[in-house]
This record gives sequence, C-alpha cells and structure tokens, in this order.
Amino acid sequence: MSFTLHPQLMADTTILGDLPLSRILLAKEALGPWLILVPRYDALREIHHLSEQDQQQLMRESSAIAALLEQDYQAEKINIGALGNLVPQLHIHHIARFSNDIAWPGPVWGNTKGIQRSKEVQQALAEELRQELSNIAGFSAINA
Repeated sequence: MSFTLHPQLMADTTILGDLPLSRILLAKEALGPWLILVPRYDALREIHHLSEQDQQQLMRESSAIAALLEQDYQAEKINIGALGNLVPQLHIHHIARFSNDIAWPGPVWGNTKGIQRSKEVQQALAEELRQELSNIAGFSAINA
C-alpha cells in the first residue's frame, strides 16, 4: 500500500499508529481528544472511492475510535466528519466534545481559536492514547 501523509496533516498532528486500513493521528488542537483516521492510500479523496471491503473496514475502525473516545474520555458527543476542503487527502475527524469546550455547542471548525496543547501535554496524551488503542484489534503503535 503506497502512502504519503499530506504535509498539513503532518504539521497539525502527532502520529499514534496504524489500524489495518488507517493511520491514526492526534490533532494538536487543545480540544477533545481529536483523533483523525487516514486510510493509507495515496491520492484518495472520498470514502466512496474505497472498495466496499475497505469502506466496511473504515466503518469498523471509525466505530472503534468513537467508542474509545466515549468510554475512556466520557465524551458527551462524538463529532465525526470527513470534510477535506483544505486538505484533499481523505481523512476522518473523530472529536470528543464536552459542554465546557471552547466551541460548544457549535462546530469546532472556525470556533477554537487555534489553541494547541503544549508539546509536553501532547506527548503525554499521545502515550496515553497509544496504550488505550492497543486494546483495538490490529493496532500497531508508531512512536514518532
């Protein structure tokens, strides 16, 4: 599987690891946790461009990530979206939302002021999430 992560995703996230289809990223934005699934194919823009088998695998991975955010972080709502207006590479956002977060109840896009976690907090959260993700079948950690 040929795969290069879009430069903007590289700049805005920390790599956590891989599931059978997708790379898992942690957004640096001080909200959530905010995880992003990126199917590991180059030049892929839309979910319907995946094979039916890969679409089903993506749904399994997305559901596992949403369940983790709900159970481990007691998220009040999980926002899931594949926008791609600025970054064309297919990527699916999974954002744990809370009534006290900076953008609640509105959408996160354009409402978070771009505040990022400190490097230390980001690293600690990434390590915690890698440990939690290890309970998902097929997860392989990447310590970048």
